[in-house]
Amino acid sequence: MARRVFFSFHYKRDAWRASQVRNSNVVEKDDRFGFVDAADWESIEREGEDAIKRWIRGQLKQTSVTVVLIGAETSERDWVEFEIRESWERGNALLGIHIHGIKDQDQKTDTAGANPFEGILLKDGIKLSSIVKVHDWALSNGREKFGSWVEAAFKDRENYAGETVLKKADEAVGRAYPTATSAPSVISNPSKPWAR
Repeated sequence: MARRVFFSFHYKRDAWRASQVRNSNVVEKDDRFGFVDAADWESIEREGEDAIKRWIRGQLKQTSVTVVLIGAETSERDWVEFEIRESWERGNALLGIHIHGIKDQDQKTDTAGANPFEGILLKDGIKLSSIVKVHDWALSNGREKFGSWVEAAFKDRENYAGETVLKKADEAVGRAYPTATSAPSVISNPSKPWAR
């Protein structure tokens, strides 16, 4: 069964690699969300942080699975963390996919990034990273296996139905969660075809 998927990623560094996943036809065009053209993003961004949050929440409403495309700096992005939290809290399944092995427009790969689910806890102290599976697109033939990864993530989430509360690991020791300050997942169409 096809699932409607929201893609979360670090725009500035990974837009090209993310577009390679999007354009590989692993998800039907009408079933993928989280991508917006650069011109549309500028319009949303001008309206401020609340508009960005509304856009993310609006995109998530139409989905059941959130796929975090993990590049070298993805785990450091506040908007990616916001998308993870919003996804979980609305009941979306979560899946991580390392994309550093996908060649960029200059035919270069990148360094592997940290797991963005690592520092997020369920209310009972379980690390989200112990629940959410993370795969490697290039090493594990993501083009062929993506559908099964999404379906497995959806089934795994059923084990936590009704579990919607997340906290950051440092919240558990009394530190406040920062407000999002970086741009969310935005993409423009690449000018070169798929780089295998």
